[in-house]
Amino acid sequence: MQFLIFALVYPFIWLLSKLPMRFLYIISDVLYIFVYHVFKYRKTVVFNNLNLVFPEKSSEEKKQIAKKFFQHFTDLFMETIKAISISKKEILKRYQYKNPEVAQKFIKEGRSIAFVSAHQANWEWFANAPLLVNCRARGAYTSLGNKYFDKVVRESRERFGFVCYESSKTVKAFYEDYKKQIQSIYLLISDQSPQLEHTLYWQEFFGIKVPFHVGAESLAKKFDLVVIFCATKKIKRGVYETEFILISENPKELKNYEITDTYIQLSEQLIKEQPEFYLWSHKRFKHRNKFEKWKKMKKIKD
Repeated sequence: MQFLIFALVYPFIWLLSKLPMRFLYIISDVLYIFVYHVFKYRKTVVFNNLNLVFPEKSSEEKKQIAKKFFQHFTDLFMETIKAISISKKEILKRYQYKNPEVAQKFIKEGRSIAFVSAHQANWEWFANAPLLVNCRARGAYTSLGNKYFDKVVRESRERFGFVCYESSKTVKAFYEDYKKQIQSIYLLISDQSPQLEHTLYWQEFFGIKVPFHVGAESLAKKFDLVVIFCATKKIKRGVYETEFILISENPKELKNYEITDTYIQLSEQLIKEQPEFYLWSHKRFKHRNKFEKWKKMKKIKD
């Protein structure tokens, strides 16, 4: 059954990926109408998030952010399809790096790097990073239920030298590289909400106390990784630019959660500058009222 579904759907996806971006954006415009107006995909989640984060904005302002987000969301879907067959020349033109020398300095020194980022703008096209920074790059991914589509997604992300590993094998992947002294850059997107029982740290995000993943900080300290924040902005439709911001070149010297706090501050700043391009459709704030419950669960006293 998996292969049958793949055989019926994949040829259509492959043909779509071969279309010029201008045609894919026409499809995106049509898709937006269905996603936002007809099916109302996660529309409630998006508006709930915007109401929490931007209480000072008017209803009309939040409505405009939501509409632009969904327009970007369908663009991102088509851009992900395009990644299957996009040429090296085109992806270098469409996804650029403002200051690659920040990362290249440490690569020349033989250091491995943790690139930390949020779900802002386009994170899928970051797979072209090895072309710019001249170093092996790795990132986690979650396996798809259909093994045939899973293979396509992996191959799409690995076309320009990016190497994928399963999310559940993150620590193992880092340890193997460290043991074999293989220099790498690692993309770690840390703005999803961790499961409550696995939460170690809470911090305010847009004034709302929520749990945060601290895996990036823990891995950086354990394996002595330079930590660089990737501030990606959408310059115009189909064109992105990432600025590298150094958080720490000596993570072991910093206090616990200092790296995480800096990451949160930089993420907030980036999102405020272009709020329409953040992934508002995921439930980032679902544990916001569970801090006391978490303390009881962990038996933490005031």
